[in-house]
Amino acid sequence: MESFDLLMSGFGTALTPTHLMLAAIGVLLGTFIGVLPGIGPAMAVALLLPVTYGLEPTGAFIMFAGIYYGGMFGGSTTSILLNTPGESAAVVAAIEGNPMARKGRGSQALAAAAIGHFAGGLIGTTLLVLLAPTVASLAVGIGAPDYFAIMVLAFIAVTSVLGTSRVRGFAALLIGLVIGLVGLDEMTGQQRLTFGSLQLADGIDVVIVAVGLFAVGESLWVALHLRRRPAEPIPVGRAWLGRDDLRRSWKPWLRGPLIGFPFGALPAGGAEIPTFLSYAVEKRLAKDKSEFGHGAIEGVAGPEATASASAAGTLVSMLTLGLPTTAVAAVMLAAFQQYGIQPGPLLFEREPTLVWGLIASLFVGTVLLLVLNLPLAPVWAKLLKIPRPYLYAGILFFAAVGAYAVSGQVADLLVLFVIGVIGLAMRRYGLPVLPAVLGVILGPAAEQQMRRALQLSDGSLTGLVNTPFSIVVYAVVALVLLWPVANTLRKRRAARV
Repeated sequence: MESFDLLMSGFGTALTPTHLMLAAIGVLLGTFIGVLPGIGPAMAVALLLPVTYGLEPTGAFIMFAGIYYGGMFGGSTTSILLNTPGESAAVVAAIEGNPMARKGRGSQALAAAAIGHFAGGLIGTTLLVLLAPTVASLAVGIGAPDYFAIMVLAFIAVTSVLGTSRVRGFAALLIGLVIGLVGLDEMTGQQRLTFGSLQLADGIDVVIVAVGLFAVGESLWVALHLRRRPAEPIPVGRAWLGRDDLRRSWKPWLRGPLIGFPFGALPAGGAEIPTFLSYAVEKRLAKDKSEFGHGAIEGVAGPEATASASAAGTLVSMLTLGLPTTAVAAVMLAAFQQYGIQPGPLLFEREPTLVWGLIASLFVGTVLLLVLNLPLAPVWAKLLKIPRPYLYAGILFFAAVGAYAVSGQVADLLVLFVIGVIGLAMRRYGLPVLPAVLGVILGPAAEQQMRRALQLSDGSLTGLVNTPFSIVVYAVVALVLLWPVANTLRKRRAARV
């Protein structure tokens, strides 16, 4: 009851005209910036951080929350329409969203994403209010073996459901893991795969990898085939979901937040792992699996709801522990410190107006996201009517700008186009791109957690499975690996009978 009363006072803060305007500006700015390839919500918040110096802390963080949610939706928009993720959490949206757009159903995919973000944000923020203390206390007890087990589950789940074969899926994952090795070893300081280049010592940013594999690889692939096929504008459908679309989407909208929120709250979370897992779950539960990979709306609705709920989950660790689990949370933590505020267990007592005003603004931001972006869905979809030579030239331009903006180094542009050529080769030989991106995102973290677990156990492999949580996760991994084999044997046995 106390939390409810504090939340009501937070709405009183968030619904003032000034704060409501700041939330709307944040949502619009986040969406527009998120649409640009390679410029996600973290970069948007970082770029706009100096703009908020003149604002009081509550208004600044309400604006940040709008930018966060808007940037995530913008990233999914460019994934759906252009097969170019604006950020790593929007990678999954390209799997089914882009094929839908190519079939003239881009507006329906955008509507499913917008409603998914609304449902995920609403459910995730409600869970934030109800479960933040409990989830935070559980997250403190999660150790290195548990983190490593979760990442192994993500690797296996994604490579098992994507691509034409498991071999190709694991080959793509291996490419991503190798790219993730580039840079300095965090524990020994030794250079790995840098070829003596100081620019590669810090590793390759995941934004550059995602944009290179998707945007540049896609653009080069289209360029190779433009002379074979006429460059006709892709048809755009209506902006609203039909009855069949709603029937297929409402369950993924509700399932997604239950996957996204817990992972977002973990101190190794973020939206990458749960969105991949959500896609795997939806494909497993689908009645007609043949449509997946060719424009299944469930593959957009579920992961997008998951990503939005995960965004709410990241605030659990950030507000209660002062522990950022995503790049955006890290930037917001820097903003807190800029105002002389230290997130942690005492934050709710010392700054109740700011904290509950921020949480209430998340509810407001989800509503604004839906209200502003559903009518704009046809506008975004009209991007597909641009002739393909101009469209992909623009994609290459914004991809280069986004890559250069990461660190301001020309070397990043060279790395971008090298990775783009790798993406082109992967398309040529039928390797799925998603496992490679996942390997880059989670590979370094998985290596670090594995080495920590082995150090704690003096090099014994039992250190990787010495907790109940890790044992349960590995049991799920075994189930994911063995279930298709068992299912195949069952079908063969049934055919013999």
